Amino acid sequence: MYNQLRSWQTEYRQEFDKRMAVREDVEVSELGYRLTDSFYAKQYRIALRNSGIIDPLKIEDYIALDGYKALADLLENQIPQADVVAEISESLLRGRGGAGFPTGRKWAEALKHDAEHKFIICNADEGDPGAYMDRNILETDPHCVLEGMAIAGYAVGADFGYIYVRAEYPVAVKRLKIAIAQAEERGLLGKNIMGSDFSFHIELRLGAGAFVCGEGTAMMESIEGRRGLPRVKKYRTAHKGLFGYPTIINNVETLANVHMIMLKGAKWFRSIGTEKSPGTKVFALVGKVANAGLVEVPMGTPLREVVYDIGGGCKDGKELKAVQTGGPSGGCIPTSLIDTTLDFESLAAIGSIMGSGGMVIMDNDDCMVDIARFFMEFTVDESCGKCTPCRIGNKRILEMLERIIAGMGEPRDLRYLKLICETVRDTSLCGLGQSAPNPVLSTMKYFANEYEAHVKEKICPAHVCKGLAQYIILDSCIGCGKCKRNCPVSCITGEIKEKHVIDHDACIKCGACEAACPVHAIEKR
Repeated sequence: MYNQLRSWQTEYRQEFDKRMAVREDVEVSELGYRLTDSFYAKQYRIALRNSGIIDPLKIEDYIALDGYKALADLLENQIPQADVVAEISESLLRGRGGAGFPTGRKWAEALKHDAEHKFIICNADEGDPGAYMDRNILETDPHCVLEGMAIAGYAVGADFGYIYVRAEYPVAVKRLKIAIAQAEERGLLGKNIMGSDFSFHIELRLGAGAFVCGEGTAMMESIEGRRGLPRVKKYRTAHKGLFGYPTIINNVETLANVHMIMLKGAKWFRSIGTEKSPGTKVFALVGKVANAGLVEVPMGTPLREVVYDIGGGCKDGKELKAVQTGGPSGGCIPTSLIDTTLDFESLAAIGSIMGSGGMVIMDNDDCMVDIARFFMEFTVDESCGKCTPCRIGNKRILEMLERIIAGMGEPRDLRYLKLICETVRDTSLCGLGQSAPNPVLSTMKYFANEYEAHVKEKICPAHVCKGLAQYIILDSCIGCGKCKRNCPVSCITGEIKEKHVIDHDACIKCGACEAACPVHAIEKR
């Protein structure tokens, strides 16, 4: 069977190289092929190495680029499980799903426990607004995840794996089903893989879109058929997890790195990135950026390089105001810290997180108080409600932010807001509640002047918050009366050919007057 795989690789690689030879957008690289567009010039792709290169519906393409070779080498040479775990541990691969926990430490914990069954779970429940890193990998290179899961299963002695993927990802689900069927048909998954004693089966479990199910224990509850609520962690998941058996949970991007680490070695992987955060990280570069898209760069790359050299800066030449990393649980980084390097330690030091890799670009038209309110609104909506700090505390935080942007904030609110955020962070049951206040705390720290302007001066410097907006009629008003006729609450007075006036107490701030003015004599402040 191992010779059969090698024969396939030789045959398919010849056919694959012929197809690549006529493509002008690719070139040969140390990892196979790479895209040549300028957007990829400063990227180093490991997890996304096959994205845009192979046909995800053809297992032949994956095999052509050494697919399943790492798994075959382990089985053919009967490499001890402990040696595989040691290789992953030596690579210092850290979880790419948010917390950055050492992957090798998880695997070592599961290996040392004897059990009738062990499980590998691929966390593909990607719920951060604007994030689509995992979805892209599943859609463009599903076999790299399947092989990573199989290697993990071999390393810890697991016989079954689940991919917990959102039902909102129909393309990913379809391609995963096809990939699993292809691998099983060729004996690369299932019973007695490649004729060995190792058997490993993979099934899909579709999530219903609950953000909290991205948390490991809530995910296991969901797979077991119950409502997805986080568990009180009496035991490590690697000791007692799914159905009470030792369980490893790694996210999609983490597993996508395993194949290359086993092929090229831990030292190769550690030569990329930083000493404590080796390898690369995929970011979903979104928001008000000129060149949006998925970016994979070595850990330790300066944020400035990603935003400007790869992303092209803000759209329409506007000035960068902040970068939010880590999704709704991340912090907002001001331009004064744009040279911060992208690694776990550096981001944590400034009050942000790596998270799963969301990266939202904001310009001076964004209100940071309103941004904090947006992310808190998302978190409140997605809270499972099991623990009081998250269920009640985050709701109170949201209410205070809503009062502030409505112009009803008081100076004491700022003090209480910070106190509640710190309490929720320190006392919540799971990672959702513990990290939910990050956007609020980081914006209060780095954009305190905006909070004070909202509360003390009753103005929104970015002119975003409707409750603090004022429409002013300038001296250039020609007195045509169009604003007056279009006002739905009749709060504008003035005679024809004379400057008109807005009654701000009656104004509902709908903007109809500004839109109607033919000479742009009405300004929103």
